[in-house]
Amino acid sequence: MEEFSTEEAVKEAVENAEEMTEEAAPEAEAQDAEAKDDKDSKKSLKKKEKKKDKRDEQIEQLNDKVMRQMAEFENFRRRTEIEKSQMFATGAKSIVEKILPVVDNFERGLATVEEGADPFADGMLMIYKQLLTTLDEVGVKPIEAVGQEFNPDFHNAVMHVEDEEVGENIVVEEFQKGYMYNDTVVRHSMVKVAN
Repeated sequence: MEEFSTEEAVKEAVENAEEMTEEAAPEAEAQDAEAKDDKDSKKSLKKKEKKKDKRDEQIEQLNDKVMRQMAEFENFRRRTEIEKSQMFATGAKSIVEKILPVVDNFERGLATVEEGADPFADGMLMIYKQLLTTLDEVGVKPIEAVGQEFNPDFHNAVMHVEDEEVGENIVVEEFQKGYMYNDTVVRHSMVKVAN
């Protein structure tokens, strides 16, 4: 075995270190260049982000404006639908109010004639039934009165009678039939109530 002197060992170590620094120098330069590029790219990204931020803010504002306008339009559409249905209900109710006296006159006229006695009266009875069927189909229903407890929401008491056989506040007679149109009272029943 060869013996190394300390001087030779030091020389060899210095040579190895020089070789390593020569090899590491390009890598260090590359890392320095990358770090510089990163700094430059970060600066440019910040500038782009600032520009993007303005654009993003503008886009957000426009999106918000569009969403608000869409919501306003939807509210407007709902409101007009409700108004249309209310106008239709009001118009239908006023027409029903005008038809009810005709129904009353049919009932008065048919009350004086016996069924099957006169062909003309039978024809009028058929027309009356058809009219009632048509009213029922569109939502017009008569209010039940006789034998029911008096309810001011549906009945209009025009007379009171003392009657021990009937309970208190019970309708004993109906003078004019009341009608409802889709859960709304068109005409109250005119009734006689027992005290």
